[in-house]
Order: sequence, then structure tokens, then C-alpha cells
Amino acid sequence: MGVQVDPVQAKAMADRIKQAKETEKRIAEKMKKIKHKLMVLSGKGGVGKTTVAVNLAATLALRGFKVGLLDADIHGPNVPKMLGVQNAKLEVNDKKLIVPVEPIPNLKVISIQMALPQDDLPVVWRGPLKHKAIQQLLDEVDWGELDYLIIDMPPGTGDESLSVSQLIPDMDGVLIVLTPQEVAVLDATKAINFARQMNKKVVGIIENMAGEIFGTGGGKKAAEKYNVPFLGSIPMDANIVKCGDSGTPFVLEYKDSEAAKAFNEVVDNLQKVLGEN
Repeated sequence: MGVQVDPVQAKAMADRIKQAKETEKRIAEKMKKIKHKLMVLSGKGGVGKTTVAVNLAATLALRGFKVGLLDADIHGPNVPKMLGVQNAKLEVNDKKLIVPVEPIPNLKVISIQMALPQDDLPVVWRGPLKHKAIQQLLDEVDWGELDYLIIDMPPGTGDESLSVSQLIPDMDGVLIVLTPQEVAVLDATKAINFARQMNKKVVGIIENMAGEIFGTGGGKKAAEKYNVPFLGSIPMDANIVKCGDSGTPFVLEYKDSEAAKAFNEVVDNLQKVLGEN
């Protein structure tokens, strides 16, 4: 005797599948208007991944490129704080699409933080809800035409990273952020292997917080070991923390510092890898 299928449940499932396919199709059409799409990953927390993502996006924007920065860290969305737009709330335009916030010229930013009723409210969601939220941030935001979309991911290789990888199959690839010490390099290799399992190119490794405290050279060693590009090393600078807390991009406030020059060198190398120069 065959399994009896409830026709109401069957129709509901078919409708959900159809709706998901339509959403994915809309996202694909939006992503065609964006030239380069990059995930910023780290194998562990505390390596300054969001700081790097924010300042890379700001560096590109300062060069005149049209940049989008998507904060896909559902549980710890810190991008708005680092760009001084933590009090911004989401608005909808006449196309019924969410309008990104523009903290500096050429930079569009969106974060789940902007949809929360208060800053200190935790997001207590399981995987399916997080996937739906990321779908909405890609599908229902008026990104328009961009040169770059930088997607700041949470630490590790969990639900959010899987969702973005699946929803943007044609992304350029993944940027891995690590600090120089051995334990951070070990965790970063997990992010590299995750990218490869998802058939995403590792566009490059960025070493952050290099200097006396954590040493230097771990990023280059990891890049050589896994045969991926080494984009550069960002030296430790107390003003990076200061700017993150005050909501001003470091590369805008301290343009002539060694760390700002390092961010520019990373962008130069990134563009070479992407075939832009």
C-alpha cells in the first residue's frame, strides 16, 4: 500500500518550492547588475574581519567605485556601528524595495541591525530564519548597479555562509581574514576548505593585526601552503579600533598612515586578482 499524501500539504509544499525558485531568480537578476561579489570570511572570531570588510569597502568607494556592503552577520551585526549609522532605520522606496544607507559617497550599506527595534535586542533564530533574512537582504534591497558587493560574514562556516554561497552561485569568491599566529592560521584553513567544498574561489588571504603582539608572516605562509593569493598584511594600529568605535572609516580619517597604505595595497592586489588592472 502506497504512502497517502495530504493534497493540502502537497500543494503548500509545491507553492513554497515555486516561491523559493522565483526568489532565487529575482536575486540572480539583481546580481547581474553587480560586477564583483565577494564574501569576507574568517575561521574564528576576533581577527578583525568586519573591520577589514568595512575598510576595504570604504577604500574602494574612495577610489570612485560603486560599492555595496552587506552585513550578513545575523547575530553580531557590527557594520552599522563601525560606519556611524547604527541608528539608521530601513526605508522603502516607490519600487517597494528597501533603500540602503549611504554613510559615505559611493557606499551603500544594509544590515539586519537596521530592522531591529532596539540596538541591544538579540537575534535568536535557527537556520531557516537566517536563510530567509539573507534572502530578503539580497532580494528586497535596491542595490542598483554596483562595481563591488562586499558581504561581511559571521565567524566560522555556518548557516549564513552556506546561504550566501547558494544564493549567489556566480560570486567571484571568498576573501579570508586571519591574524598571524598559528592558531588563527589553523582556523583560517577551515574557511579555505569550506570555500573549496562550496566550489568558490579563494580570491585571497588578508593578514590583519600584524606586528609585535601577534607577529607577522602567518598569512603569507597559509597562502603559500594552500596556493592562494596573498593580498597583504594590515599592521596593528590603535586608531583602527578608535575609528571603529566612533563610526568613521579608518582609511578616511588616517589616509597617510601605514595601515591605510596597507589597505590600499590590499585593494591593488585584489583588483589584479580580479583582472581589473
